[in-house]
Amino acid sequence: MLGGPLRSAAGGAAQVDVEAVNIRELLTGLGDAHPKLKPIIDKGVAVSIDGQIYRDAWFQPISPDSEVHVLMPLAGG
Repeated sequence: MLGGPLRSAAGGAAQVDVEAVNIRELLTGLGDAHPKLKPIIDKGVAVSIDGQIYRDAWFQPISPDSEVHVLMPLAGG
């Protein structure tokens, strides 16, 4: 699932199917499928897998039945 600016860069698609076994493959696949997403992904995004948020965890596994959300990075302190 994509939200906010990510959805806009994907042509309004809220959901994109990408075959991936880890976060790195997911983000690469998203950038390949929707080139306008690539600069946003390159700046940094967070990925939620089954409710757990990951950032820079490139090899975090994704199981086929996982619920995955790609999010703009969370700011704050």
